[in-house]
Amino acid sequence: MKKLPFKKVLALSPHTDDVEFGCGGTLHRLLQQGAEVHNAVFSLCEGSVPKGLQKDILLTEMNNAMQTLGVSKENIHVFRYPVRRFDEHRQDILEDLVKLRNDIQPDIVFTPSCNDIHQDHELIAREALRAFRYQSIFAYELPWNNISFAAESLIELSPQNIQAKINAIACYQSQAFRHYSAAELFEYYARLRGIQNKTDLSEAFEVVRLSL
Repeated sequence: MKKLPFKKVLALSPHTDDVEFGCGGTLHRLLQQGAEVHNAVFSLCEGSVPKGLQKDILLTEMNNAMQTLGVSKENIHVFRYPVRRFDEHRQDILEDLVKLRNDIQPDIVFTPSCNDIHQDHELIAREALRAFRYQSIFAYELPWNNISFAAESLIELSPQNIQAKINAIACYQSQAFRHYSAAELFEYYARLRGIQNKTDLSEAFEVVRLSL
């Protein structure tokens, strides 16, 4: 596979596990080719942690998932906005995004889709358009939240990339009860998008902006 034309990468994760679900394979491919990859997490979802578990369990699981993918600890940026209440903090989130833009100066930003029906995801996607309007923006796929999704870019992945994604998702043991966390689901979607890309495996993205 040829090197992707991105050296500085910023993935925006409204909640701890979103980027692993949406673009974990692509992040692993970029890391393999030597890109500098950052992950910005906007909520640790303490209000959604199952009873009996420590409230910051998702922080531990996210750090383990990032280590599995190969993201450096110093490139993980954690904010603590309350889950499902991002709209109350829109301006603060925008300012955080602008600071990330200025500090990292990414070549490409991965966000949720603007068509994502989760209110927190949709707000991050919308504010990212404001903050990163001069950078390339690709929106990742979360099928359970996307009523519609335009697979305008398909990025080829290796079996190693997909396995790294599955291993990263498996770090979220506290979320294993969710119906969309099964490993076979992500292998299925990678194969489906691979068929559309004339490859074995791929991830799909909406091209929000391409600046080269």
